[in-house]
Amino acid sequence: MAVHNELGHGFLEPVYHEALKIEFPIHKVVYQHEVQLPVFYKGQQLPTIYRADFLCFDEIIVEIKAIKELGKIEEAQLINYLKATHKPTGLLINFGGKSLEYRRFSNHFKQSA
Repeated sequence: MAVHNELGHGFLEPVYHEALKIEFPIHKVVYQHEVQLPVFYKGQQLPTIYRADFLCFDEIIVEIKAIKELGKIEEAQLINYLKATHKPTGLLINFGGKSLEYRRFSNHFKQSA
């Protein structure tokens, strides 16, 4: 919220990335930026990787958008990240609207054996 309060809407996505990289340490959020997430199929790692905007506390995938409004495509992207990586939680945050928009997702997908 601090980033949105300071910058508002209208910037490109990379601006919000850089602002979050300043804001996270202030709040003691341990993160990795643009982290490569391995994708697994039946217990085997695939050569394909996903690149999440942020991985916080090694558990929470955070995807940043700067679009008019979030839709099913953006939600599906984050859900697929959760399914493929078995991470427990995802946050989809959109700085593009006049109001900050965010959605939290829990991974309830079964892990492949």
